[in-house]
Amino acid sequence: MDTGFGSPLIAGIELGGTKCVCVLASGPDDIRDEVRLPTTTPEETLDAIRAVLERWAAGPGFAAIGIASFGPVELDPRAPKYGHITETTKLAWRWADLNMLHRGFGVPVGLDTDVNGAALAEGRWGAARGLDSHAYATVGTGIGVGLVINGRTVRGLGHPEVGHLKVGRLPGDAWPGVCACHGDCVEGLASGPAVEARAGRPGGELTPDDPAWDMVVHALGGMLHNVVLTACPQRILIGGGVADGQPWLFERLRASLVESLAGYGVAGAIAADIDAFVQPPGLGAMAGPMGAVAVGLDTLR
Repeated sequence: MDTGFGSPLIAGIELGGTKCVCVLASGPDDIRDEVRLPTTTPEETLDAIRAVLERWAAGPGFAAIGIASFGPVELDPRAPKYGHITETTKLAWRWADLNMLHRGFGVPVGLDTDVNGAALAEGRWGAARGLDSHAYATVGTGIGVGLVINGRTVRGLGHPEVGHLKVGRLPGDAWPGVCACHGDCVEGLASGPAVEARAGRPGGELTPDDPAWDMVVHALGGMLHNVVLTACPQRILIGGGVADGQPWLFERLRASLVESLAGYGVAGAIAADIDAFVQPPGLGAMAGPMGAVAVGLDTLR
């Protein structure tokens, strides 16, 4: 199905931990419909998304479905639990079956993580266009990192869960963190819930000099350090509610990364253009929804 914009129409589903965004689009400049739904129970949420897809199928139609979901999610089509949420910290969603969303529509279906999808979208339409390799990090209710290497998202036995890396702690800091699985992983130390638990109020109410941000910067800086030295991206984009609400955070994260790398390896090249190396996503808040569209488009290659 051609849209007249040169790309087929995709039913994109961004399944997030707090909300879901359904978009019928061929790209960010051609969005035909957008529906936002709260993420509640698997049954209620997936039924509501399915109803949106059925309405679109009966109307304008779509050439493919793209699903970009919070994880962990089983992405191996050969696995018995392909398309299922696996051992997530969102306990009610463990082993939820996402396949019910697309059964019966008779179109190709793409599935990836929400952050991988956003990374794909940034490479296709956003701030990573023209790059071979880049990373997209979201810092919000949870923390995740999507990795694109040579134009493809990274996956193997599973998919990257960079937000659950363990990083060095600030000297003397023994706060246990909030991650239900790992305690003081990056998500447990620097996510929105972690900031609120540590400071006693949401991050949006904190001043930039509040000491709670020191832990956030240190943990995220450690995460960026590890991403640079393992995935070797040409750029790292950072979105999500915590980052979006604190634009000054970018300067501190850039400084933290340069200091942490300590001149090693590619550190000189990164430091020379650090504002470009670590920056907000070009698509802004639409990186996630457009990620689902990008996942759908990739199934039509």
